[in-house]
Amino acid sequence: MRWAFSSALVLVWTAVVAAKSFSGNRLLVVLEEQGEREKYSVFLEDLTSRGYTTTVESPKADKLSLFRHGERAYDHVLLLPAKSKGLGPALTANNILEFLKKEGNIIIALSSESGTPTAVQSALLELDISIPADKGAVVVDHFNYDATSASEKHDVLLLELPGAIRSSIKNYFGGDGYIAVPRAVGQVLGNESPLLAPVLRAPSTAYSYNPKDEAEAVEDPFAVGKQLNLISTMQANNAARLTVVGSAELLQNKWFSESAKLAGKTIKTANREFAHKLSAWTFKETGVLKVGKIIHYQDEGKSKKMNTSTAVPENNPGIYRVKTDVHFQVEISEYSNDHLIPFTPASTDNIQLEFSMLSPFQRLNLSPIAQTANATIFGVAFKTPDQHGIFNFRINYRRPFLTNIDEKRQVTVRHFAHDEWPRSWQISGAWVWIGGIWVTVAGWLAFVALWLWSKPAERSVKKTQ
Repeated sequence: MRWAFSSALVLVWTAVVAAKSFSGNRLLVVLEEQGEREKYSVFLEDLTSRGYTTTVESPKADKLSLFRHGERAYDHVLLLPAKSKGLGPALTANNILEFLKKEGNIIIALSSESGTPTAVQSALLELDISIPADKGAVVVDHFNYDATSASEKHDVLLLELPGAIRSSIKNYFGGDGYIAVPRAVGQVLGNESPLLAPVLRAPSTAYSYNPKDEAEAVEDPFAVGKQLNLISTMQANNAARLTVVGSAELLQNKWFSESAKLAGKTIKTANREFAHKLSAWTFKETGVLKVGKIIHYQDEGKSKKMNTSTAVPENNPGIYRVKTDVHFQVEISEYSNDHLIPFTPASTDNIQLEFSMLSPFQRLNLSPIAQTANATIFGVAFKTPDQHGIFNFRINYRRPFLTNIDEKRQVTVRHFAHDEWPRSWQISGAWVWIGGIWVTVAGWLAFVALWLWSKPAERSVKKTQ
């Protein structure tokens, strides 16, 4: 069984039930057949209890629109499976991508039985997420399946959570730490995009095929093993989040706290808790970083530490001199469960500061130097390079499952002024040359004095008659 979680995602999974989104609570649930709403009632009620204002609409409703007056009409979208190939004019591929550009968050739930609408396929392809084009393609595994509900087809996968997350679920919600993933649509992520991250990979013994074309599919499957992702995420540069859930049934009441059988052992699924954590991350209840004050100043022998008051202008000068000691400090908070807390990176992770012109002259690790009630203060001291020009203090911190930090402050680095160079007599290496100059001057004066005061000898002149 293969998984891909960053240590940052492990931290955000300990969220309690009461939480509010960092980016707003307007949630649109797109459901084609209102009669199927009851299948997802527990999940929708959980979202409502967490403070979301839920609107359930059919994809082809006349009044449905993701935008109003040029701005997004909702903060989040939950797109449940639809049997129709088309989702109407409000949910085209361009509109879905435009919603992400305006910092909206989306959960797309797929179904192998209903198929995937063309607009969804096109939007995912634009994001470098590939799914099977044919309807009915499903992920099966002959080793990790539910023997009760999929004894023959082996298309209901039972996957165990990693140790840290499994302990979190047991401590907060109970359960055995297994997730049931019935009849999932596998996804393959592009290798070139740093914005994509797999959340749940298929076991190494799994493969994707279409039962209708079994002979052909077995010879040439869509993907196999860890190439397949059952749940994938994308976080754009503007922090918009997209989660693709390969199995919409994973979110249904039927599989919330369901009893299943794996290798003769009866287990209780933790799908409800898993859905809670997944939606909490997608809708920005957790994993959101916020930058507070940023100050930099020249070391003048006095200690200046960041406090809760507004930084005075002289703390952020626009000009520095070459070869000067500089201090840099930044406040970073993490949004978790409707409030800000001090951010603590993983033990193997570092936040770095770049002091760069066209390329970095300095790249330094920021260390935590203080902590307030809702932020951690990171700082570092360094010496400006012996190079004049326009430089930038820049923090470019990008990690999976955490919002990006990209902060830049521009300053000028100048040469020494004419009165800032050290005097010659302050340089011990110049004493020999200074001594040689004064010896030369003294010798010249002595020569002139000797020449002026030296009278030539008089010669006697013989007088003749």
